[in-house]
Order: sequence, then C-alpha cells, then structure tokens
Amino acid sequence: MKNQKSEEKIFFKEAENEWKTVEKGIQRQLVNHNSQIMQVKVKFEEGAIGYEHSHFHSQSTFVASGEFEVVIDGNKEVLKAGDGFLVQPNLKHGVKCLEAGMLIDIFSPLREDFLE
Repeated sequence: MKNQKSEEKIFFKEAENEWKTVEKGIQRQLVNHNSQIMQVKVKFEEGAIGYEHSHFHSQSTFVASGEFEVVIDGNKEVLKAGDGFLVQPNLKHGVKCLEAGMLIDIFSPLREDFLE
C-alpha cells in the first residue's frame, strides 16, 4: 500500500464498513473514494423514495438488484437489475423503489457531504 493516502483504500470489504441510514427505507455504504471519484452502495426497501434533488457532481448509477422508477430532468423510466443511468451535473433526479434492491452510485468528484 505504498504511496496510499490515509483516506484512500484500495480494497473494500463489506463487513468492515458501516451502513448509514439516509431516509426511511434507505441505507448507504461507502465503498471507496479519492478526491476525484466515489463509489457508494445504496440499499432500498420497497416503496422507499430517493426524493428529487440535484448536485454539481456527475453521477453514474448501476441497478444491482430490484426495480426502480427513475426520474431525471423530468424524464421517467422503470429500470431493473442490470440497467443503469447517468445524471449530468445539476440535473434534478430521484428514484422510487418498486421492488427492494440496491443501486451502485459513482460520483465525480467525490461527495464530501457523504463523509460527514
């Protein structure tokens, strides 16, 4: 692990990282990050809503499991495991979980607010 900054981890082990409750029925687990990129797992219970919001980060999301109604800049689509979506900076977006599942989010740059 030579030249590795203290906040950067090169390996992730799920059992060694806490889940944080974000909203009712939604939990988040940080996978890894550096100053330019961040990977996050987000677990949803059926019916949970990730309310519409925007941020200056680019976001790429992979649907690892479940089914989600996704809204990006007024465009709505139902996505299932294996699908994904891209959110450009500052676009309003949100999800509603139709079937319990998990999203894998990648942000650039990192979401400093997730580290608090």
